[in-house]
Amino acid sequence: MTHSLTPRDEGNLPALGAAPLIRLDAYVAEDGSTVVNGHLLEMGGMRPPNEAILDAVAMFARTLGAPVAATVIDRTVQQVARLRVHPDGSSRTIADEDDLPPGHERTAAEEAAFPPLARVERIIQHAQREELHAAFVLASALREHLTLRRGAEDELSLEARAIEAYLAYKRGDHMLSTVLALTVARIRCRTDLDRAAPDVARATAAWQRLWDEGQVATRGQELLHMWERLSAAGLLREPAHQAMAQAVRSRLAQGGRPVPPPASAPAALPASPGAAPSPAPVAPEDRPLKPTRRGLRRFTRRAGRSPGASA
Repeated sequence: MTHSLTPRDEGNLPALGAAPLIRLDAYVAEDGSTVVNGHLLEMGGMRPPNEAILDAVAMFARTLGAPVAATVIDRTVQQVARLRVHPDGSSRTIADEDDLPPGHERTAAEEAAFPPLARVERIIQHAQREELHAAFVLASALREHLTLRRGAEDELSLEARAIEAYLAYKRGDHMLSTVLALTVARIRCRTDLDRAAPDVARATAAWQRLWDEGQVATRGQELLHMWERLSAAGLLREPAHQAMAQAVRSRLAQGGRPVPPPASAPAALPASPGAAPSPAPVAPEDRPLKPTRRGLRRFTRRAGRSPGASA
């Protein structure tokens, strides 16, 4: 189920008392799925994502009677675009240096207008209804924007990535789940080793479902290094974690053949029966976005153009 933005849906509007030019955010997934402010848009037919985004942001500008800023992460072209959209429907892109600087105060104001936790609740609701595609795209959008605003090591960014990893697992994409969960574990081992064991366990649970021998070996070696670090620091206190560390050692010693997880292993990532193996993706954090530049025609619209028509 998707969510159609309408002016009467007050839950989609910025707080009226928010600072001027609070940024809206939009996200285009690699398959073209489009999110604005934590809501998956109903695209309808072959409507291009850029037109849907411009229409949605222009609706906000008309409702507020003032120009609206927007940051668009578009994974179809590996680019981030920064926009100004006016009540008359006109829009233009601006360069990074022309945008208002983020800063802690601005980030806090934007997130007060669109709370990340409210978005997490919506993701959970989709997942509970088994709408896994919608839940996954919303989680990806949340993680991308939190990372852009706060950095990959921020606690909220890490939690969003962990949710994304879990949903990838639920969808049967165990390779992507492993990549995402390993990123969380890698950051946690670097920044807060005392709290890293559960994250390494989640990454291990996803890795245990891999079949590609090269990926099993490469990712397994990194997991083994993490477990050894935790062991050396005296942080393998849970029997389940000790069992998972041993399962990694055993599988690597057997040449990467699948090793059933121990009965005591945590069920943080439930199995997805019958899932086909996926090709190894590039880690999202390894695909840098191109910097914004002026003149991106797909996000430029002249005043008086009809909704859905961009210059």
